[in-house]
Parts: sequence; structure tokens; C-alpha cells
Amino acid sequence: MLKRKIYNILSNWKNDPVKKPIIIKGCRQCGKTFAVLEFAKANYKHVLYVNFLEDKQAGLIFADSLNAQHIISGLTALYGSQVPLIPHKTCIIFDEIQQCPDARAALKFLSIDGRFDILCTGSLLGVSGYVSQVSSIPVGYEQIVDMYPLDFEEWLWANGINDDIIDILKNAMNNRTTVPVAIHNRMRKLMLQYVVIGGMPEAVADFVVHKDFSRVLSIQKRIVADYKDDVVKYAIQEDKSLIKECFQSIPTQLSKENKKFQYSLVRKRGTANMFRGSLQWLEDAGIIRRCYNMNIPELPLDGNAIPDQFKVYMADTGLFISMLEQGTQYDILQGNLLGYKGAIFENVIADIFSKMERKLYYYRKDSGLELDFIIRYNGQCTPVEVKATTGNAKSLKTVMAHYEKYHISQAFKLGDYNVGQTGNVLTLPLYMAFLLTAR
Repeated sequence: MLKRKIYNILSNWKNDPVKKPIIIKGCRQCGKTFAVLEFAKANYKHVLYVNFLEDKQAGLIFADSLNAQHIISGLTALYGSQVPLIPHKTCIIFDEIQQCPDARAALKFLSIDGRFDILCTGSLLGVSGYVSQVSSIPVGYEQIVDMYPLDFEEWLWANGINDDIIDILKNAMNNRTTVPVAIHNRMRKLMLQYVVIGGMPEAVADFVVHKDFSRVLSIQKRIVADYKDDVVKYAIQEDKSLIKECFQSIPTQLSKENKKFQYSLVRKRGTANMFRGSLQWLEDAGIIRRCYNMNIPELPLDGNAIPDQFKVYMADTGLFISMLEQGTQYDILQGNLLGYKGAIFENVIADIFSKMERKLYYYRKDSGLELDFIIRYNGQCTPVEVKATTGNAKSLKTVMAHYEKYHISQAFKLGDYNVGQTGNVLTLPLYMAFLLTAR
């Protein structure tokens, strides 16, 4: 079983004496259902599992009344022969709760009733045009937690890297000392594999067992196809083709030197008015992440962001690679990246930062000066430059040389390096991006 951080969150939730029903929200196939079922089975005497996508009868329980006793009686009538509903000993799981808006509205009354712990999962919650929109969201009576595909640290755990090794990496970064060669080489290899495989649980679990990249690619392509099917099923009719066009344009968008999202690359004479809602749909579904340009690289980052200037990255790096031409996996693992190398490694850092729940920002001027990412780190506005291998970061040097203009006093350069420092720029191996946690 893959070790996931969501289990710690669920454990803290269970131990909270005033807990509310919890909804684990995330993109499809990121491991939500597996996680809540495994947690519930390990921590409760009885578990009632209700899947609103598979069992249409379950939704009828909530159609007449949202009264807690009415609902519990209905669940007992439908499932009581399978699982006893014993107060304070039975956990109720509502899977795919977006399929039954009345069930979500009922969370308020089940929370007030308090006899049962309620665990829910939801995909596509709130996306525009979803077939079953919630008429009454129980504000104040539910806890929503975002779940993602495996992040880089979870990927390391899956591949046998324990916390002792991660502590060595943390100490090397904090003390500005080099990582021992054996560990460094192992981590470089794992980083390249993560670029190709990403964090979709099915892909990771299959690779850990079989070490077969072709099997992983087949899984990834099926997931991408499933995402496209979701567009067909759940988007409103007039948006379906627009969303698919936006989705399919992402590799082309990222192949450009200036990776600012261009609607004309989606469709000739395409405009923001035509495609704005399509991008929002993909973002709400957890498939993409936007990275916003800034007027000036200063805090607050969100306050200085330019709303209509952004790049678009795939939320999971492995799915992005699967959308590129055949053979890209092999090229990455061999270091033969050519024109796409900038896009690939920017996307993996966007993946890592997003799964750390960092919002994404960059800085680009018409003169060509560009900083790949801007983050808040230890309370300061901090550029992060990304190199696939090694190389100069001319824009970063320019910014660092003019403190009076940009007010930047620290920066990170990520690449195929060991730990080092030049002036106020800390050079780190790409695999250390997940350690940039300080805000």
C-alpha cells in the first residue's frame, strides 16, 4: 500500500472531538476512494460505504427529507443487512458525493446529529456545467480537504527512501553542504523517473512492482482519455469541444519560448472570451494549474499578479509527458531533451509546488527578462530558476544585481547540480524542490 499524507490528515480529523463531516476533494483517480476506505477499515469497527455513482437507489434516501433520523433510517433499510449502523462505532462513507447534491446538503443535519463520523469524497466539485450542482452547500458544517496525486516526497517513500535519507537532504540544504555522492545519484535517478511517471497512484504502484515504463504509459494514456471522457459527460454541450481543444493545446503552449498561454494556439483567431470558461473548467477539475505573471516581483504575490497573463501547466507531470510524442519517456531518462527540456522541467517544478499548495507565479517583461517561478520563502519574495541540466540564469543575475529596482535579496537555482552557493543564490539539485516549504 502506498504511504499517503492524507492518512495523517484523516487521523487528526478522527481525533477531533468536534469534528464535522469531511470531504476529500481532488481530481479523478488520485486515490481518494482507496484512502478513505483503507483509513475507515483500520479505524472503525463498522464501515458503511455508499457510492452515489454506482448506486442510484442511495440518492433516493435524501429526496424526501434531510432530517438526520430519516436519512439514517433509510440507510439502515437499504444497507442494514450488510453493515450495522451503530452510533459512534460506524463510519459512513459517501463516495462521489457530487452525484447527489441532496446528500451534501444533508451533511449539516448529520453533523448536528453527531452519531456517526461521515467521510466523503468528491471529484469535479463545483466545475461549471456539472450535471448535479449543489443547491444548498452546508457552510460551516463540513471540512473540505484537497487531495492530489502523489507528491514528490510520497514518490520517494514509495521507492524506499525513508525519513533518515530525507533528513540528510534537509541538513545538506540548510547547512549548504553537498549531498553524499551515492545518495545524490540515487535521487537524480528518482527525479528523472518522477518526471516520466508522475504521481497518479495506479501508475506509481504499477511501476514499483514491474519497473516497466511502457505499462506506466498505457495507464497514463487511459487516464488522459478518461479525463477527456469526463468533458464529454459533464461539461455543458457548448463547452465540450472548447475544453478539449484547450486541453490538447497544452504541449504546444509549453513548447514556445514565451510560454504565456495564447488562445490563438488553441484555435486560429481564438480569444479569451471564447476559451476563458474552458480553462476554468480544467482548473476546477484539478487537471491543470495556472501560473500568473507579476507586475513586479514583490510581496504580496497575489496582489501583484496579472490576471490575464499566465502559463498553464499540467497538474501531474507524468500525464503531461504521456501527452507528448512517442519516445519522450526514453529521451528524458537518457537526458536527450532538446527543445522540450524547458517545458518538461518547469512542469515538474510546477507539479511539486502545486502539490505543496503553493500558488504559482512567474515574472516576465517584454524585454525578455524572465524568472521561472516566484515564491514566498522565509517571508521574502524569492525567485526560483529551473534548469534541466546546468546553465547560466541571465535574468536572475540581472535581477540580483539591481536590488534598488527589484528588492530581491535571495534566490534559488534548481538544476542538475549538487548543493552550492554563489552570493545570495543557493544552487540546489532539482530533487530538492520539495524541501522549499518555508513561507
